[in-house]
Amino acid sequence: MKEFTEQEQVRRDKVEEIRKVCNPYPEKYDVNYTLKDARDLPDETRDVRVAGRIVFMRKMGKLSFLKLRDLVGDLQVSIKIDLVGEEKYQFFKSLIDVGDFIGVDGEMFTTQTGEKTLRANDFTFLGKALRPLPEKFHGLTDIEEKYRERYVDIISNEESRRIFLGRSKLYSFIHKYLGENGFLEVETPIMQTSVCGAAARPFYTHHNALDLDLNLRIAPETYLKQCIAAGYPRVYEVAKCFRNEGMDTEHLQEFTQVEWYASYWNFEDNLKFYQNFIRELMMELVGKTSIEYQGNVLDFGRDFTRINYVEKLIEILGFDFLSIEDPQELKERIVAKGLFTMNDLEEYHSLSQIIDFVYKRTIRAGIVEPTVIYNYPAVLIPLARRNDKDSRIIDVFQVVAGGTELCKAYSELVDPFVQRQAFMDQLIAKEQGDDETMELDEGFMGAMEQGMPPISGLGFGIDRLLMLIYNADSIRDVVLFPLMRPEDK
Repeated sequence: MKEFTEQEQVRRDKVEEIRKVCNPYPEKYDVNYTLKDARDLPDETRDVRVAGRIVFMRKMGKLSFLKLRDLVGDLQVSIKIDLVGEEKYQFFKSLIDVGDFIGVDGEMFTTQTGEKTLRANDFTFLGKALRPLPEKFHGLTDIEEKYRERYVDIISNEESRRIFLGRSKLYSFIHKYLGENGFLEVETPIMQTSVCGAAARPFYTHHNALDLDLNLRIAPETYLKQCIAAGYPRVYEVAKCFRNEGMDTEHLQEFTQVEWYASYWNFEDNLKFYQNFIRELMMELVGKTSIEYQGNVLDFGRDFTRINYVEKLIEILGFDFLSIEDPQELKERIVAKGLFTMNDLEEYHSLSQIIDFVYKRTIRAGIVEPTVIYNYPAVLIPLARRNDKDSRIIDVFQVVAGGTELCKAYSELVDPFVQRQAFMDQLIAKEQGDDETMELDEGFMGAMEQGMPPISGLGFGIDRLLMLIYNADSIRDVVLFPLMRPEDK
């Protein structure tokens, strides 16, 4: 049997007293204004009906004040014995607590201190909170508790309310913006038969009815490109993806990815589209195109700086790394340059892993202002189009800001001969010890062999973008219910 704190037991006892008067958990309450909208009403507006959670109360002899709150606003309410009656006023004083829900019917006025207030002519009890809110209503101070009890965090933390209201606005903006630009939304499978679409370790599951081992989606890319082959001119998905990798402040194993694909575009078209998208998004969420992140001001309104990935890395390394085919030789050349030790490179086995590690520790780590990184080594992304002038380079760009990747896009590889060879190269990398390689997806190859037009696609993680916009320290600050290790019982 669970033991209750003294405050919890008092509240449970009050429920029994409330039952003698009314249902402590009624079916409904008709409101005609939100709390936010009610605050904008002129004084003497009558028959205003609002509802919310009580987050503050000051009970006095014949006149009391309380504050109601919901996700987007709050409103002060006055309760006077002369207006609601002695019996109801005593009910309020003795049985209602901070955290409870009530509905109020009354008239708007402004107090002498300038506070917009609803003068209650009547109120209805709408729900008892059996647990008190955090002490002095300053919110949860324990980080683990904050993530486990997000409902309490949102009630008590204004910044959390701002972030998660912004997250909902972000979803609405994505659908509106892409829809207005000719993109059609689709859904693709989460359970798949091939690990494809990104370099990542997957989660696995078993389909009992089909007796089939499956992996959870790491990216929706190959299915979205099949939609292009089917005739969709422009297509997108807001996709839950799963990657069985390490956790840190910028990565969770379950995350939300947006990917869009446009027929007849190249990556330069996509870059122009993304720059306009991110600027309009910033205006929608924060009302400006510059934001502060980790002590730096990032200006998305200006032209983005451009860095050629291959040229910059050759400059840093002092040799043409694209000409090296043996991973061990590449490691030895990097160590000889004095950039890293062999211990630093020990866990990286394939050319793509080694190159990506060096890039992230040298080029990406020092980027603050929004910057376009383009011209990637072909070995990194088997699904991207090879450059016409040098097949060792792919037509790819990333936008990086504040040292973090915001999006990745490329001109898509639609040549089935080159694509099949790229998948074969992935098998070689797997044999070298790279466990984040893609598998040969014959379903995807069938669509490519059926014929695909020129395509450019772009993907970005919603969670990491929100971190940047709202200057969050951890990705878990912008995810409503991040997966947590079970508490000890």
